[in-house]
Amino acid sequence: MFGFKRERIHNITLYAPIKGKVVPLEDVPDPVFSQRMIGDGFAIVPSAGLVCSPCKGHLIQIFPTNHAIMIKTSQGLDIIIHLGIDTVKLKGKGFKRLVEPGCSLKVGQPLVDMDLQHIIDQKKDIISPILITSLDQIKNMEVMYKHCHIKDKICRLALHNSYNKGDG
Repeated sequence: MFGFKRERIHNITLYAPIKGKVVPLEDVPDPVFSQRMIGDGFAIVPSAGLVCSPCKGHLIQIFPTNHAIMIKTSQGLDIIIHLGIDTVKLKGKGFKRLVEPGCSLKVGQPLVDMDLQHIIDQKKDIISPILITSLDQIKNMEVMYKHCHIKDKICRLALHNSYNKGDG
């Protein structure tokens, strides 16, 4: 009524998209990720190659080399899953796309299968950053650093969403 703003907080849970060990971004041997130049988040050191959706949403893009995935959550957050470090140089070898951009996603839906041994044989690091790029929407992020299986809860995001008093 008077235009006062009140903050409503929404929580989002992200689930493990890859089986492995969840580690801080600082452990990623590439400053683009470890210094959070693209976004904030965490990384997973994979122990298996299947990559699945960490949330409900839409698949925005899979790069032509299949090494990076862009998702928009159903709440509007932008997420990037980057498979390995310097893996763009593999020109798609070692990555098999399982879905196409534009599709709706559910938690745990397979997206890409990566051949970890091929990536290692090519002298590339398999550590895979998971980044939230829409940082202006994040109030708080809690990451559970642990060994995980696909669909384990590993990150809770508190989003802030201002609205006018009286609007709901």
